[in-house]
Amino acid sequence: MPDGYQNIYKAARRAAGITQERAAELLCVSVRSLADYETGQRIPPNDVIDRMSTIYDNVALGIQHIRETNKLMARVVPELEERSLREVTMRIYNRMIRFYRDHKLDRLMEIAEDDQIDDKERPEHDEIISELREIIQSSMELDVFFGEKRG
Repeated sequence: MPDGYQNIYKAARRAAGITQERAAELLCVSVRSLADYETGQRIPPNDVIDRMSTIYDNVALGIQHIRETNKLMARVVPELEERSLREVTMRIYNRMIRFYRDHKLDRLMEIAEDDQIDDKERPEHDEIISELREIIQSSMELDVFFGEKRG
C-alpha cells in the first residue's frame, strides 16, 4: 500500500464517529471481521458494504469499494472527489455549456449516423466520450455528496 494510504473502511467509520465495537454491532459482524476489513486482511462482502454505507452515511464508500475491488468497475465508474457544492455545480454547468457551444452532440450524431466509427472519426469520438465522462463524474459527485440521504 502507498505511503499515507488509509483503509477506506476504517476512514469511513472514523469519519462517522463510531467505535469499532459499535460499528461491528450495527453491521452484524464480529469485531474481528471488522478489524480484518480495516487492516486489509479481508475484503468485506457487498452486503456489509451496503450496511456500512448506510450506517456511516457515506455513499461514496460503496463506490470506492467497487472501484478498489473490481478492475472492470475501476475502468467504468469514475473516481469521485469531494468538492464544494459550488465547485461541483459550476463544473457541471461549465462542461455542459462547453459541450453545447462546441456542438459536440451534433458531431456525435454525425459520427454515429452510419452506425460505425472509422479511423478518421475515432479521435474526435474519443474526445467527445471523454468530455461526457467528465460531465458524468461531476453529476455523480453532486448526487453522492449532496443528493438525497439514502439511510
